Amino acid sequence: MNIHIYNDYDEMSKAAADYVYNFIKSKPNAVLGLPTGSTPIGMYKELIKLYKENKISFKDITTFNLDEYENLDESNVNSYHYFMFDNCFNHIDIDKENINILSGTNEDYEKECKAYEDKIEKAGGIDLMILGLGINGHVGFNEPSDYFSGETYRIKLHEDTIEANSRFFDNVDEVPRYALTMGIKSIMNCKEILLLAGGGNKANAIKGAVEGPITPQLPASVLQLHSSAVFMLDNESAKLLSK
Repeated sequence: MNIHIYNDYDEMSKAAADYVYNFIKSKPNAVLGLPTGSTPIGMYKELIKLYKENKISFKDITTFNLDEYENLDESNVNSYHYFMFDNCFNHIDIDKENINILSGTNEDYEKECKAYEDKIEKAGGIDLMILGLGINGHVGFNEPSDYFSGETYRIKLHEDTIEANSRFFDNVDEVPRYALTMGIKSIMNCKEILLLAGGGNKANAIKGAVEGPITPQLPASVLQLHSSAVFMLDNESAKLLSK
């Protein structure tokens, strides 16, 4: 696990975009795993900027998003499908046929999750998975649990995750209680992992993920076992680290 600490969110976001830029330059047909939430927005803005400056192309890139809420249509402004197109895909030259996002409206959730794993396998696996981090240490929507999850599956969201995500909705009652997410096994199967975290409210989760015991009660701690994991943090999120 390699840890990089930056002065602030903007500096971290630019460094993350540079990391992805260099990765794509070395492999123009890379398969990327992408996150949503507030943390990666700065990175997406920097990547869009690089594209508009004709420094990078996404036309041969394939993407798989980490997760999606249950029962939110693609056109819903709070769906992760809408988020990705609004904050990234609509502004770059990616082939829409190469974009893969779980459907939260497919009532056959097991079939949807299995098909997603099959698509990842057919694509040759994910070369670079980019992750955010929940305040309770979740990655994707893999919540604290008694065991590490397997492949893509349906999960009931914890109340603290619902509360944290309610800032994107009119009120907490509108936040879906279930989601579909790549499991821990799916994430650990990715060839490289880049985790981004910013803000003091992530400091406890970062300390546990980096220095604590490996436990499903803090899902991100499993990344200590990954052979190629990079953490990019701002000073606030890294403030409790002893190293």
